Amino acid sequence: MCVSVQESLLDMADEPVLSVLGSTVRRRPLSRGAWVDLRPGWLTGSGAVFNRLLETVPWRAEKRHMYDRVVAVPRLLCFYGEDAPLPDPVLTAAREALDAHYGPELGEPFAPRACAYTGTADSVAWHGDTIGRGRTEDTMVAILSLGTPRPLVLRPRARDVAAVEPGHGDLLVMGGSCQRTWEHAVPKTSQPAGRGSACSSAARVR
Repeated sequence: MCVSVQESLLDMADEPVLSVLGSTVRRRPLSRGAWVDLRPGWLTGSGAVFNRLLETVPWRAEKRHMYDRVVAVPRLLCFYGEDAPLPDPVLTAAREALDAHYGPELGEPFAPRACAYTGTADSVAWHGDTIGRGRTEDTMVAILSLGTPRPLVLRPRARDVAAVEPGHGDLLVMGGSCQRTWEHAVPKTSQPAGRGSACSSAARVR
C-alpha cells in the first residue's frame, strides 16, 4: 500500500518520539459516566511510523452479514494476540506508556489492533466496543491517530452528537462508560481526503 501524506511542520522529526502523558492529557467529561481524553501531538515524526505500518502490517479486508446479504467492511483491519509482537517499536513503546498512565484507572493492560481507512468512502458505523467485560463494566479504547485526520463522532445512545478530530500523531482515549452508554463512528466524507490509519488499543477482554 503506497500513500503520501502531507505532514504538519509541527510533526517533523528525525526519529519518531512519544511525548509524556501525565498532565498534558486533556479530559473532556461527557455524560452518564463517559469521558474522552485527548493528547495532541503525542507522537512526533509520525509520518515515518505511518508509512512503515502501511507496508508491514498484514492488513486484511473483512466481510459481514448485513440484513439479508454479505457486505465488505469499509476499512482494513489487523488484530494482534496478547503476546504477539507489534509491527513497530513505536507501537510497543506506546502500549507501555498507555499501560503505565492508565493502568491504575483501567486495572489491566491494553490489547492492540490496527485499522486503516483507505479513502473517503471508508468508514465505521455507529457502535460501542461492548465485547467481553465491556458489555457490563467500564473500559477504555485508546486510538493513536496517524495519517490524514478523520473525524471520530460520538453520541449518547439516541441523543445529540459530539465530534473529535484527532490529527496526525494525536492520542484519543474513550473511557468510563463510553462504550456502553455512548456510540462512536468514523463517517464517510465528501471532502477530499488522503488515506489514513488509526492504530487502536482496546482493553483486554476477560
